[in-house]
Amino acid sequence: MKAIVCTKYGPPDVLQLKEVEKPVPKDNEILIKIFATTVHRGDVKTRGATFGLFLWLPMRIIFGLIRPRKKILGMELAGEIESVGKNVKRFKEGDQVFGATELSLGAYAEYKCMPEEAPVEIKPANMSYEEAAAVPNAAITVLYFLRKGNIQSGQKVLIHGASGSLGTFAVQLAKYYGAEVTGVCSTTNLEMVKSLGADNVIDYTKEDFTKSGQTYDVIFDTVGKASFSHSKSSLKKKGFYLTINPTLAHILQMLWTSMIGSKKVILGIPKNSTEDRIFLNELIEAGKLKSVIDRSYPLEQIVEAHRYVDKGHKKGNVVITVEHNNKT
Repeated sequence: MKAIVCTKYGPPDVLQLKEVEKPVPKDNEILIKIFATTVHRGDVKTRGATFGLFLWLPMRIIFGLIRPRKKILGMELAGEIESVGKNVKRFKEGDQVFGATELSLGAYAEYKCMPEEAPVEIKPANMSYEEAAAVPNAAITVLYFLRKGNIQSGQKVLIHGASGSLGTFAVQLAKYYGAEVTGVCSTTNLEMVKSLGADNVIDYTKEDFTKSGQTYDVIFDTVGKASFSHSKSSLKKKGFYLTINPTLAHILQMLWTSMIGSKKVILGIPKNSTEDRIFLNELIEAGKLKSVIDRSYPLEQIVEAHRYVDKGHKKGNVVITVEHNNKT
C-alpha cells in the first residue's frame, strides 16, 4: 500500500511517499480503508520535533529520541471498514467510520488497523469523509476545555485564534452552550468567524482585545498567542483562562491560581470518551456543528500541505485525500 514515511525529524521534505506492507487486522481489530486524513498540529510538531522547551524531552521519549519511532504519521482519519477480526462486535465490513489514531499515528496511508475499542465511530451521514476526518481531535479537545471552564449560557466567552481548526469548533460549541462569543482572528477571516455564529469579532492586526475594556467569563487561547498574564485583566472575577499550549509558566500559574485568586488557569489532556464522541455526532447530525476546510491535497502532495500549514495561516483544517486503485 502507499504510505507517507517519516524516518527523521525536520522540515516537510522529510516526508516521503513509499510502498509499505498492507496491515492485517488481529482478532480484535478493524482494517480501515482510509479516504481522508488531516495535517494535524500534532503531525506538524512530531515531524519537526517542535514540541517546545518544556515538552521536548517527554515528547521525544514518546515519539523517539533520535528519529521518529512511528514512521507513518497521521492522527485523524475517515474511511470504510474493509475487514474485521473474528472477535469484533462493534463494527462490520462496509461501515463508514472516522476516528483518532492517538499515539499509534499511522493515518498517512491507504490502510490502518485499529483495535475495536479505539476512538472510532460511525461517520455522520451528513458529512463527507474530508469533513469527518477533521473532527476527531479538535472537536473533542474543544469540548473538554469548554467544560473544564464551566461554560454556561449567558456567559461572555472570547476565543483567541477563532479561525483555526480548534477555534472554528470552539466558536460553534460555545454558541451551542448559549454563550455570547467574541472571536479574535485576522482581517481575512472575520466574516468566516461571524458565519460560524460569533456575536462579535476582533481583528488582532488592528486591535488588542485587552485594551477594549471588555471582560469575559472565559478566555480560550487556542493558538498559544495570548498569555495568561496578558489576558488576566480581561477576565472577570472567577473567570477561566484555557490554553492548549501549556508552558512551564502556565503550569506554575495553574498551581498558583488553584490556591489563591479567583481567576483560574486551566490546562489538561483531553480524554477521548465514547460519550463525548456520541454527543458530537448528535450535534453534527442536527446541523449544529460543522468542519471548516481550508484546503484539500492528495496524499502525494502532503509535503506541500505541510508547508502550507507551517506558515501558520490556515483557516480551519487542511485535509489530505487518499485515492485507491485496484491493486490495493
